[in-house]
Amino acid sequence: MDAHSEKLLLNILASVRIAALGTMRDEAPRVSLVAFVPAKDFSAYYVHVSRLAQHTVDMQKNKQVSLLIAETDDGRADPQTLARLSIRAAAEFMENGEPGYAPVKAWYIERFPQSEP
Repeated sequence: MDAHSEKLLLNILASVRIAALGTMRDEAPRVSLVAFVPAKDFSAYYVHVSRLAQHTVDMQKNKQVSLLIAETDDGRADPQTLARLSIRAAAEFMENGEPGYAPVKAWYIERFPQSEP
């Protein structure tokens, strides 16, 4: 990756807070918007999901997911030139109290202070 692309990618990950989460439901794709926070080394991306949300149910049944993070639309003539990152992954669930949960919760609250309650 060239230096310009790397800088653009880091800027997107630092400034964009919403991503499209792709899950599978009954062998058909489903997409929803989620707030996310990247791990400090960008090796993982964390979303806080409700146990009642359909995408949570989907991930419990099929852990294969995708995440699309895109540069904010700035009104340019060709929106297809907006930078974006598409990630394929396997969902893992973290429960309060398990190892690793506390730092992820702190990162999430740092990025989304209103989510603390």
